[in-house]
Amino acid sequence: MYAPDPLADVTRLDVRKVTVPEIRARKGGRPLAMVTAYDYTMARLVDEGGADLVLVGDSLGMVVQGLPNTLTVTVDEICYHGRAVARGLRRAHLVGDMPFMSFQVSAEDALRNAGKMLKEGGFESVKLEGGAEVENHVARIVAAGIPVMGHIGLTPQRVHAMGGFKVQGKREDDAERLVRDAQCLEEAGCFALVIEAVPADLAARITDAVSIPTIGIGAGVDCDGQVLVCYDFLGMFRGLRPKFVKRYAELGDAIVETTRRYVDEVGERTFPAPEHSFGRGPAAVKKTA
Repeated sequence: MYAPDPLADVTRLDVRKVTVPEIRARKGGRPLAMVTAYDYTMARLVDEGGADLVLVGDSLGMVVQGLPNTLTVTVDEICYHGRAVARGLRRAHLVGDMPFMSFQVSAEDALRNAGKMLKEGGFESVKLEGGAEVENHVARIVAAGIPVMGHIGLTPQRVHAMGGFKVQGKREDDAERLVRDAQCLEEAGCFALVIEAVPADLAARITDAVSIPTIGIGAGVDCDGQVLVCYDFLGMFRGLRPKFVKRYAELGDAIVETTRRYVDEVGERTFPAPEHSFGRGPAAVKKTA
């Protein structure tokens, strides 16, 4: 079970956490900034940077574990990373992805796993993929007092059914379905909704069709917020570069170059230098009366 870190910075007591009601109230106001992160150190940094929400995504299967998709990630793995991230957050609201097959079987199964994520992962809300077909599952979780964020458009857990990671909603019938899905999720009790990889005009249409905030990723500027994976916008993930990602830095290049400098200095015996080493120093003098 998750427990707060007893050694955590006591100043966290003076910082007010972002709450679900506050997130809902941002509809149509200042856009929400959500960051996907997976560890304590990164969580502290993005929290200090002002992120409103931090998501522990099942994308950890790809960017942390090096897998081709998200399908093998487990609830226990999400909870492990959730505990680490929770210790690093002072202000941001913490959301956890419900992994593949953790909610699809039944509403009761969905509730059980959502509850586990709050109890053992330190999460403050959960996110699950799908539209009208998961409406009852969302309602069951929400009825138990667990906040739920929806996710429509490109849903990575259906990568095989979709034929890969492709833009969704290009045809009008698909666009209509996504609008209905968004409305179903709102009616079921979702407090916010991620829209992934859909045309910008459709994302704007969905945003206007619901009264809860929409958070876009590859969905244009008219959503009520945006989300990016930390490794992507920091330029640390050196594989695929999706069109929707803006790389605000190239830390991957900096890390490689810095590592080379370290390796060179170790090989040349210029590190550690005297200032990085310990000596015996003067003998300790025992204090006498």
